[in-house]
Amino acid sequence: MEVTTAVIPAAGFGTRFLPVTKAQPKEMMPVLDKPTIQYVVEEAVAAGIDDLLIITGRGKQAIERHFDKSYELEHELRRSGKDERLDRVQHIADIADIHYIRQKERNGLGDAVLYARKHVGDEPFALLLGDTIVQSERSCTARLVEAAEGCESAMVSLEEVPWEDVPAYGVADIESTASSDRQSFPVADFVEKPSQEAAPSNLAITGRYVLPPEIFQTLEATEPGVGGELQLTDAIRKLDHVRGLPLEGDRFDIGTLIDWLEANVEMALEHDEGEMNTAVRDVLQAQLETDG
Repeated sequence: MEVTTAVIPAAGFGTRFLPVTKAQPKEMMPVLDKPTIQYVVEEAVAAGIDDLLIITGRGKQAIERHFDKSYELEHELRRSGKDERLDRVQHIADIADIHYIRQKERNGLGDAVLYARKHVGDEPFALLLGDTIVQSERSCTARLVEAAEGCESAMVSLEEVPWEDVPAYGVADIESTASSDRQSFPVADFVEKPSQEAAPSNLAITGRYVLPPEIFQTLEATEPGVGGELQLTDAIRKLDHVRGLPLEGDRFDIGTLIDWLEANVEMALEHDEGEMNTAVRDVLQAQLETDG
């Protein structure tokens, strides 16, 4: 199994961010100095993957524009002698071979993945959700690809979440917990958005996968599930062999305004630039004093 392609679904409405997402895709919400989806693309590239398919929808043209070449902007930066900023802008346009396809109707994540079938063909592929950032010493996708290639199996990144948050996730029913934190383990089943009482575990899918081409057949044979949508989790559970890999690093799910704010604060505090850390800490301290 060799993984050379990554698929990034980014077609959702982003209704929990309205009204800001009325004209701007949720995936373009900035975290520090980059839009969310750029972190996702960079993660795939860090895994050695430079063939990317982004699944978009109506009103998502800003994503394509972001990764396109901007001749006027580059000319102005060059004229102004802003070489560092010019390098960063050129890097975005040259980062990978990025292709796009539009999901005509938003019928769930599983439906979005089906749109990748022609591009992916008969090869395994990485799947990264476009609204989830994973910060780690080594690319989360790189670890998944290495693990999947080593055992010829579908691989899903999993993370323990608070039990009260379980109903918001696809949750794994694992066969064994005897493996090391760094090793993958077999998954017996998945349950999409179970109640806290019915959940088999609190190991949640983190939005990172390596999937075989057989997923497309299972998706076609899967009936709509939770919310009347085609759920990817329902199709994955039909695959013959699925393994889970514990997440390393920090995951930021840019799903709500609060999540987005927390991601900006936490990532700013970890940023290399000391002045930014100091500024953020001063702001937080001032806020705490005000609240107090």
